[in-house]
Amino acid sequence: MSKEKTIVMTKGNPYKLILQFAMPLMLGNIFQQMYTLVDTMVVGKGVGVDALAAVGASDWLNWMSLGILAGLAQGFSIPMAQEFGAGHREKLRKTIGNAMSLSVVCAVVLLVVFQLIAKPVLMLLQTPVEILPTAILYIRIFFAGIPISMAYNLLAAALRAMGDGKSPLYAMVVASVTNIILDIVFVIVFPFGVAGAAAATLIAQVVAAVYCYIALSRIEGLNFGKEDFTLEKKQTGRLLRLSVPLAFQNAIIAVGGMIVQFVVNGFGVLFIAGYTATNKLYGLLEMAAVSFGYAISTYVGQNVGAGEYKRLTSGHVASLVVSIATSLVITTAMLVFGKIFIGMFLSGTPEEIEAAGAVAWRYLLFMSLALPALYLLYVYRSALQGMGNTFIPMLSGILEFVLRTGMVLGLTAFIGSDGIFWAEISAWIGAAVLLGISYYVIMAKKKFMLEEAIKS
Repeated sequence: MSKEKTIVMTKGNPYKLILQFAMPLMLGNIFQQMYTLVDTMVVGKGVGVDALAAVGASDWLNWMSLGILAGLAQGFSIPMAQEFGAGHREKLRKTIGNAMSLSVVCAVVLLVVFQLIAKPVLMLLQTPVEILPTAILYIRIFFAGIPISMAYNLLAAALRAMGDGKSPLYAMVVASVTNIILDIVFVIVFPFGVAGAAAATLIAQVVAAVYCYIALSRIEGLNFGKEDFTLEKKQTGRLLRLSVPLAFQNAIIAVGGMIVQFVVNGFGVLFIAGYTATNKLYGLLEMAAVSFGYAISTYVGQNVGAGEYKRLTSGHVASLVVSIATSLVITTAMLVFGKIFIGMFLSGTPEEIEAAGAVAWRYLLFMSLALPALYLLYVYRSALQGMGNTFIPMLSGILEFVLRTGMVLGLTAFIGSDGIFWAEISAWIGAAVLLGISYYVIMAKKKFMLEEAIKS
């Protein structure tokens, strides 16, 4: 796990580097989505529509915990990418060590907080009485794995910061196979229901985290000492300054999602089941965007660390071209095969399947046609994060919250359930516009400052 797996992005063709880095991540995301989809299929087909709705009712609360963990890990990885690009191995070790120690503290605090709020939040969202106990059971088991999720997110983020997209891929392959086998055992062979599906996911994440730790420990120059894990005030402050805005960004987006879930719950169990089926496909829609986002953030971070500012523009153009082209391919695939995918999640009487399927297909149409906006959002947000700017991405999260909740609460009163779908894509478009404008303003300022420095 030495030099071959890490990619130095400060030299070479940006198109090639971004694709070379993103493709393993994309394959890893496919496997990650695979075990999420298998969870949903096994629950939907093996247990029934009510169980699927119960899992869906806890989706946004679940997403909030994962979003906060991912935001913290992303923030921690920004200085890692910059120090790797600059060739500062001692600083890199210290940053990773401090990030690990800080992650332990964050994981314990979040574990306690989310266990305490699980039931009150689901009740506040008016989760239907018939699925509330199952939803609470599922989410409590899932939250028990917060330290595991934090470990995986941090270790994978550290590997990506150093240009290693292959190890997270291999980790996801092993985890996906583990999860699928355990899903079948815990839900089909032994009827543990949604609790079995949640437990299978946690065990799979343990496997992924262990694999990433082994990969990280084998990278040349990362011989950690005890002193690297001792929290330093300056280093801790820097890590929190970069990570807290991203964690807050994801948390506020999740709060908006929970308000949407509150509205969704008012349309009944079959609507919740259809909405959940498409939300599970959302992972397939955005998986390439997430991968390109990591590639862009690493590319920008390494080049900023190395002082190669002239490479930022060429890398940005490459990421735009590749991302938009990919979004159009995925949109086409969903329009052609979307109904087949949806059918994999639903079971019940013909009337139940037809009603839930109609909801799922309409929602999928809305999201698929607006997909280029989501990909632009990831390109601009990730470029800004790579520069070390996490404040504007946080503002974009707040804007997403305002648009999503404002639209869903306002529109559903006039146009019914379609207001839920319009709210989602409006949030994407609004955030993409804010991030795009901010990116070009910041780049124009940097170009001006560079030109002035050259003149002097």
